[in-house]
Amino acid sequence: MMRFLYGILWFTLEYVLRVFYPRRKLINSPKEFYGRTIYVSNHAASFMDPLVIASFRRPIVFFMTRSDIFTPLMKPILWASHMLPIYRQQDGEDTKGKNEEVFNTCTKILNHGRNLLIFGEGFTDDVFIRRLKPVKKGAVRIGFITLEKINWKKNVYLAAVGCNYSDPNEMRSDLLISTSDKICLNEYREEYLANPNKVISEVTKRVEELLKAQLTHIEDAKLAPFHENVMKITRKGMNALCIDKSILLEERWRYSQNLAHWFNANVNEENTSLMELKNRLELYFKSLKTMKIDEPSLFDMVTKNGIRSKELAYLIVLFPFMILGFLHCALPYFLIKRFVEKKFRRRVFWSSVKLLLGMIIIGLVNIPFIFLFYHFVFPSYWLGFLYYLLIGAFGLAAYMWFRYFNRFQQKGKLKKMDLTPIWEERREILVQIQTLISVA
Repeated sequence: MMRFLYGILWFTLEYVLRVFYPRRKLINSPKEFYGRTIYVSNHAASFMDPLVIASFRRPIVFFMTRSDIFTPLMKPILWASHMLPIYRQQDGEDTKGKNEEVFNTCTKILNHGRNLLIFGEGFTDDVFIRRLKPVKKGAVRIGFITLEKINWKKNVYLAAVGCNYSDPNEMRSDLLISTSDKICLNEYREEYLANPNKVISEVTKRVEELLKAQLTHIEDAKLAPFHENVMKITRKGMNALCIDKSILLEERWRYSQNLAHWFNANVNEENTSLMELKNRLELYFKSLKTMKIDEPSLFDMVTKNGIRSKELAYLIVLFPFMILGFLHCALPYFLIKRFVEKKFRRRVFWSSVKLLLGMIIIGLVNIPFIFLFYHFVFPSYWLGFLYYLLIGAFGLAAYMWFRYFNRFQQKGKLKKMDLTPIWEERREILVQIQTLISVA
């Protein structure tokens, strides 16, 4: 059984996350709710990772979470949300002793057929990078500790879960979650009994390789911007804004992976042609920034002859819903935005915290509208509740209206500019990419 708050979040968060990530794909996702499995995931987007894994996949999981958020006020809430503390050396406590207690709890969870979700890297980069950091041994160690305590009588499994975002902080972007086949730890029994440390290291390495196969992994973090810029120009990969929407999400993910593999094998300082391309891409996007032009608007402007009829149609159709969305959501949104960006110094936390607080606060402050609808619009609480459920859609309409308005303005500005030189530079860069980089 799932705990009460976890159950509520499981149902409500999926709705909110589907708004945030409208294009999603699950690969090899488990069909069962339970399974005595430790899922080891990458940690690309801080709080967003457990939200999307728990909401979009079927397995019910218990999370391993940093201990410093388990304050006396938060502890009951976190307990009800299936969260368990993990103590780190920098917390300055009896790390070993406290983690032993947590590991005992993990053993009980697995013994009863439940699942664990552990973020193998242990921390999130401040800036989103498509890579996997070294995986720690904790997940594998917990699995073998469990088997020892239950005398190897039940099977315990490990599986890798890769969260692939086009951009975790960009609303209306893409998400692909890929899950590896399971490893049965019981198969290592004899080797483990002979040399536990060696087996834990070997299995951790195997999990790390499985996890890399579920992700786009750039070995050298310094090459990540180069990789991203190539995806922007080709419009084939996992970039959030520069994409060809006729290409399926899974195909774009495969391209992103294959491009990263090619980079890992071929890009280095000695390859002068690729370094020249890297510098040329950086100068191109720097020029766009100086001209206050974004790449998607430039592409649409040139390839579609500056036509703004699509944006205008959306502005007209969405206008009444935008008014309702602004009425219901604008004030809470701006207050939440200001609070989060002031209190959380690391930008990587912003999107997930805003999403959670927005869901809770906007949901609460709009409850009176059920009764206002009954008294001033139509005397039916059922219709009032239906209207209340639509408030999220109104908020999305307001967001999209302002997004189309900005695009409409951007295209109007570009119509007055001579784009021939910058477009010709883009065309030459694309030819250079196609000549130098061989990726299917």
